[in-house]
Amino acid sequence: MDEQSFHRTLHPMQRAGGTLLDIGAHDGEFTRPFAALAAVAGSRVLAFEPLPSAFARLAAQTWPAHVELRREALGDHMGEITLTLPVVEGVAQEQWASTAKGYAQHAGVAEQRHRVPLITMDSLNLTDLTHVKLDAEGGEYEVLRGARETLSRCRPVLSIEIEERHRPGATWSVPAYLDALGYDAFWEWWGDWQPMAGFDRARLHQANPDPSVFEAARDYVFVFYFLPREHAVAMLAALRAAEAR
Repeated sequence: MDEQSFHRTLHPMQRAGGTLLDIGAHDGEFTRPFAALAAVAGSRVLAFEPLPSAFARLAAQTWPAHVELRREALGDHMGEITLTLPVVEGVAQEQWASTAKGYAQHAGVAEQRHRVPLITMDSLNLTDLTHVKLDAEGGEYEVLRGARETLSRCRPVLSIEIEERHRPGATWSVPAYLDALGYDAFWEWWGDWQPMAGFDRARLHQANPDPSVFEAARDYVFVFYFLPREHAVAMLAALRAAEAR
């Protein structure tokens, strides 16, 4: 099951008319299926993409009225932040754009920097958040720190890309933070849903942090799923049933 199927499977179990967040929307690959899920009265999608070049491509597309595109980055405070892209052989590697780190330590890698607006999720004052997809290239912990009140109030389901190559320790710190907020963490392997406690990082999560070297383990798991503990049993059963079909 992929990320989109995760959200699609659980969408009927969420409140009607909710808000879906695509954090790190890039070209809209996830925004589009979120828009389809939200195509009912009262539902909406907020798509956040702070990288100017990616936002321009996102904004050039045609979107339904219930999709709102936002230029801000999300984090744990309000203001501005530097978004850094590695540049390899003259080509900016947009998929590595990060507010959490730089790349100057890697030989042959230049940097492109942008100052971008920064807000917290809590500043949005959402009361109906149902789904979150988060891909922030190492900035996930700060995004979640700035979302504490929202997550406690709304109890959305989350899919999060977490990679040690972007933020050492992140596969421990992010699940631990969400555990304290009452979320159970899972990873999926060929239809088998496993708790985070059983994740074998040495086998399933090895990748080179140098953007000029595209190396990762053959079996590389980097998307993790978080369910509100009070609904985790029922939601996990729905996910497993969907896998079995």
